[in-house]
Amino acid sequence: MILTVTLNAAIDKRYVVSGAKEGEVNRVLECTYTPGGKGLNVSKPASIAGAKVVATGFVGGHAGNYIVDNLKQFGITSEFYHLQDESRSCINIWDKEKKVQTEFLEPGFTVSEEDFTAFLEKFKKLIEEADVVAISGSVPKGLDSSAYQHLVKLVREGGKKVILDTSGELLRNGIQSNPTMVKPNIDEIRMLTGKQCDSREELIEAAIQIHKSGVEIVAISLGADGSIVVCDEGIYQAIVPKIDAVNTVGCGDSMIAGFAIGFSQGLSIEETLRKASAISAAAALREETGFFVPEDMERILPQIEIKKLK
Repeated sequence: MILTVTLNAAIDKRYVVSGAKEGEVNRVLECTYTPGGKGLNVSKPASIAGAKVVATGFVGGHAGNYIVDNLKQFGITSEFYHLQDESRSCINIWDKEKKVQTEFLEPGFTVSEEDFTAFLEKFKKLIEEADVVAISGSVPKGLDSSAYQHLVKLVREGGKKVILDTSGELLRNGIQSNPTMVKPNIDEIRMLTGKQCDSREELIEAAIQIHKSGVEIVAISLGADGSIVVCDEGIYQAIVPKIDAVNTVGCGDSMIAGFAIGFSQGLSIEETLRKASAISAAAALREETGFFVPEDMERILPQIEIKKLK
């Protein structure tokens, strides 16, 4: 079972407009509403790929009930801690004329120390049934930058694999508990290592530094150029075919889903990286965030080239 953690779950609202004008009334051509937050954008593709997925974290109010109800269609089991205050909404606006994507992310509710302590007790029990835990995204108000450090430590103490995908001080503190895997972007690697990373070689050296600090697998997305993985087995690059991307929001989360599936199935790092890359690319072909069509993934999978660099 894959356990995903979304401490700041949301309703993701995607608006499609054409030629939006600032300061004026703009008509929305299309809109979709889906359960969101980075952790849930891992949950959905993992479930679509056939994994058993349990989602936990915080939800609240009527919006929280909407999130839980809508996860059922994906076959995802919800084990959230419920608050009275409303869960947030996150708005993604795609201007089809300008080819520009704009996001508005609400901060969400405030979690008390008592609520977090109660959640941790629930989380400990869920870890027992999990093969892999994926912790993603931001944290609600009320929690400090050590929140993920506590969660990662609990998973490691439980003897399970844990993926941490976050940023800033949450990431800096979180890696102190030695997660199995992190997926930092270039800015995050610069923050963690102090290196400029202006070349691929410098980027790899920085990833090696993070790996040597105690993180088993460091994955770096290179966008259209694929991704690089540094681990005990070596250094690998995934090269993906060119695609006509429709929506790249959540593709990194879809990649995390692929890694979680690979870990849970005991696949080699090459097989895991290939699967993660194919799911991520397939997700970019669809408008809905955190969604892909298995046929797209199966078509792309044999086109993924995995190179061992060292």
